[in-house]
Amino acid sequence: MPLTCRGRVRGLEPSRGDVDDLLNKTTEFEAAVRKVLSDVTLDNDIVVSVFETNIRVLGGLLGGHSMALMLKERGEHMQWYQDELLHMAKDLGLRLLPAFNTSSGLPYPRVNLKHGVWGPDSRTGTETDTCTACAGTIILEFAALSRYTGDPVFEAHARRAMDFLWEKRQRNSNLVGTTINIHSGEWVRRDSGVGAGIDSYYEYLLKAYILLGDDMFLQRFNIHYASIMKYISQPPLLLDVHIHKPLLPARTWMDSLLAFFPGLQVLKGDIRPAIETHEMLYQVTKKHNFLPEVMVHWAQHPLRPEFAESTYFLYKATGDPYYLEAGRTILDNLNRFARVPCGFAAMKDVRTGSHEDRMDSFFLAEMFKYLFLLFAEDEELLFDVEDYVFTTEAHFLPLSLSTAPHSSSIPLNKTVLTLVRKKRFFFCNII
Repeated sequence: MPLTCRGRVRGLEPSRGDVDDLLNKTTEFEAAVRKVLSDVTLDNDIVVSVFETNIRVLGGLLGGHSMALMLKERGEHMQWYQDELLHMAKDLGLRLLPAFNTSSGLPYPRVNLKHGVWGPDSRTGTETDTCTACAGTIILEFAALSRYTGDPVFEAHARRAMDFLWEKRQRNSNLVGTTINIHSGEWVRRDSGVGAGIDSYYEYLLKAYILLGDDMFLQRFNIHYASIMKYISQPPLLLDVHIHKPLLPARTWMDSLLAFFPGLQVLKGDIRPAIETHEMLYQVTKKHNFLPEVMVHWAQHPLRPEFAESTYFLYKATGDPYYLEAGRTILDNLNRFARVPCGFAAMKDVRTGSHEDRMDSFFLAEMFKYLFLLFAEDEELLFDVEDYVFTTEAHFLPLSLSTAPHSSSIPLNKTVLTLVRKKRFFFCNII
């Protein structure tokens, strides 16, 4: 809480409805890991979002574990480390698993960390709907957990959820809706776009191929992507459509979460439309200093990092210093308009410059990381970024997990493994 200079304490501060819960600093990282191990407990009687807990907490533990292993191998730090973060990650994964106990395999949107779905809180087992991104943004973290621990149950559940979403796509348009009933599989909201509610489902299809080397994920992504470019992409805009009538727009405005999409297009190797959409977003940023949450109906900006993410990917793909200028604009605006004595405050209204007393974890996990990587020289980095894939929360998972033990029913793609070994994968056109 950067305005009042306090941390958020569950039960004492107003709930935001979800989980509330540094760079090149190896000594500080080691101290932070020790604090997590000594001070954090997961056995709490609280209801959490399965999606948010997976990408923020589980992903954070796994990313921390991968960094701890890297530092330990270098022999300078973390010599005492014995996979403690991984043990915590598995504990958390087991606490999330009850949410997947549905006939469809789609997870309940919330779970009680102590009691599972059918705990004393009525908000868990009675919920019937979840967003596509909520159910489809599990595979990277759960597969990494399975391959790190050798327990296939996590990856199996994540794959089952992805399979179900794929089967429920609208077969004529090959698009998915925004909200789905976890029991019947019926679409509750049939609007389709690349922003809020769906965004990271597409991201995880492509990145699951990158991390795991399973051609199936790439094939599904390509089919979806072709439909996105046919129906949703109206350069430089990305506008929602109805899945059953994809030529009919569902709305005429865009939300800021879709700013991640140019970065995903870079990974796909489709640079031109990525440049066009990024430029449109950059012009909005120049006008309002930040991307409004919904352009132009909702002027809040919670310090989202997606525009910085796409800026980083485009710079790495093109080498064009124009994107360094875009990054400097982001950084200057943060320092001029969001910086307060105890951190960076979210913007309540980008038009007036008023603040909210919040600084979300994604600001620390993603915004600073992408800006640092955008400007860093190779010799300033502790490791080769191309050896890792970013989760949607910008945690690092090593590409070497593609060769880790896992179910024999999952094929490995030899091309990916070759690229991993050559460390030339990250920004190539994988298609």
